Amino acid sequence: MIDSLVLLNLLMANTYTQLYVHVVFAVKGRQNMISPKWKEELYKYITGIVTNQGQKLMIINGMPDHLHILIGMKPDIALSDLVRDIKSNSSKFINEKGLTIGKFAWQNGFGAFTVGQSQKENVINYIKTQEEHHGHKTFREEYLGFLQAYQIAYNDQYVFE
Repeated sequence: MIDSLVLLNLLMANTYTQLYVHVVFAVKGRQNMISPKWKEELYKYITGIVTNQGQKLMIINGMPDHLHILIGMKPDIALSDLVRDIKSNSSKFINEKGLTIGKFAWQNGFGAFTVGQSQKENVINYIKTQEEHHGHKTFREEYLGFLQAYQIAYNDQYVFE
């Protein structure tokens, strides 16, 4: 019997892709729980999760209530599975290390927006400068702006918990 990983490698041998996805998700209740004191440790941990799944984390940054991640994806994993692993493992990491007062959790769901090669540097710069953007725009305004720019139908009642 052929190992499933060997079979996947055989099937993917002549597959060439360049897929970038800008992923955004928030702390449950949009609470300001990500502390500047340990956010770099969290970012490194999340980078490890993405790398261990065979994907490439291009940049990660955020604010105390949400994160932005640009991922170079291969077509061998579902985006929803990757984000599920990022969120569940990182919240477990935060809780086991006791980095927050009370239980830390991410909000259900996430936003994912495709990025073309020609827009990649703009998105990297956007993610790098989160503090600047949020000096004049709330997370809600930012997130709804993404949904509208990508023409994603949404029900305002269910966008935020």
